[in-house]
Amino acid sequence: MSQSANVIKADYYEVLGVARNASDQELKVAYRKLAMQYHPDRNPGNAEAEDKFKQCSEAYQVLSDAEKRAAYDRYGHAGVSGAGQGFNGNPFGDLQDLGDIFGDLFGFNVGGGGNRRPSRAQKGRDIRSDHLIEFEEAVFGKEIQVTFRRMELCADCRGSGTSSGRGPSTCQHCQGRGQVRYQQGFFSIARTCNVCAGTGSVITDPCVICRGDGRVERQHTINVHIPAGVEDGTRIRYQGEGDAGRFGGPSGDLYIVLAVKPHAFFERDGNNLHCVVPISFPQATLGADIEIPTLEGETTLKIPDGTQSGKEFRIRSKGVPYLNEHGRGDLIVQVVIQTPKKLTRIQKELVRQLGDTLAVENTPTSRSLFEKVREKFS
Repeated sequence: MSQSANVIKADYYEVLGVARNASDQELKVAYRKLAMQYHPDRNPGNAEAEDKFKQCSEAYQVLSDAEKRAAYDRYGHAGVSGAGQGFNGNPFGDLQDLGDIFGDLFGFNVGGGGNRRPSRAQKGRDIRSDHLIEFEEAVFGKEIQVTFRRMELCADCRGSGTSSGRGPSTCQHCQGRGQVRYQQGFFSIARTCNVCAGTGSVITDPCVICRGDGRVERQHTINVHIPAGVEDGTRIRYQGEGDAGRFGGPSGDLYIVLAVKPHAFFERDGNNLHCVVPISFPQATLGADIEIPTLEGETTLKIPDGTQSGKEFRIRSKGVPYLNEHGRGDLIVQVVIQTPKKLTRIQKELVRQLGDTLAVENTPTSRSLFEKVREKFS
C-alpha cells in the first residue's frame, strides 16, 4: 500500500529565481523581468508561457506581502493555503527608467546615478538543518533540541574584522564609492571596483582571530517547537538564527526541515489516517465489536452483520490535527475478510454444510476488489 500522491507546487523563490533572503527590491526586479518575458500579450497562444506568468505572479503576490512571506518561510505552501490565487496586479505598472533596465540586464549603470556610498554590511547566510522525526511526533508535535554550527561575531574585534577595532579603511582606488566610472562616448558607465569588490572599503590590519571576516564559527543549540500536524518536508523558520551578518549586516535565518518516518500500519492522506484491519468470516456475517488501534490507544469499532470485505468505517477526530488550527482529521478503517488457510476435517465439513445453504451468484464485476483498494492508496 502506498501513500496518496500529492501535487507538489514549485518553490516561490525558485519560481522568481531569487535567494531566500532577497530584498523587496530584488523580488520586484526579478518579477518584472519574468512578467515581461511571459506576459500573454507577448506570447499569444502560448499556454506554457501563460502558466509561467501565472506562477511568477502568484509567487510575487505572496512574497511581496510581509505577513504572507513570513508564513510561507515558516511553513511553506501549507502556511499560505489559499493565498496567491487570482492575481490582479499590473506587472508593467511600476517600471523604472531605461538606465535601470540596462543595469539589470548588463550589470552597469548608465547616466549620472550611482553616487551613493555603498554599504559594506552583508546579511548572514541562511542555514538548513534536516531532522528525522517519528510519525507520532509529526502528528502530536514535540519539543526538540537542535545543535548546529554557525558564524558568530568575533569577540576579539567585535565584528569589525580589524585588529585595531576601528573597522575597514576607505578604498583609495574608488574613493569609497565602490564603483569606478568610465566615459564611453555619450555614456558614463560605472563598474564595480575590483579592489574592494564594490564595498568601498578595505581591511589593511585584519584581526588575527577571524582573519578580517569579523566572524568565527561556533556550535550553537536552540530549542525547536515542532507544531502538531506537520508533514514530511515541512520547513520551520527561525529568523536571525543563521550566520551572523558581516560589518553590521543582519543575521541569516535557520530553516529546520523535517522528514517523517513512515508508520507500521497507518497511512496519512492530508489530515486523515487510513488503516486496514482483517476480520473473520463469522464477524463479518454476524457482526461484532472489535478493538482497533489508534495513535492514542485502542478503541472499539462496531462491525454490523452482513459487512462486506473492503467496507470502510470512519472514526471522527482520530486523525491528524490541522496545522495551526483547531480540529483533527478522521481515522478511516477498511475491513478485509480474512480466509483461513488451514481447517480441520470437522471445520471443513461445517463450512461445506453452510455452503450448501447459501446461494451466491458468481457474476464477474468490472474491477476486482484488490484493484479498487490498490487504486485508493496508490
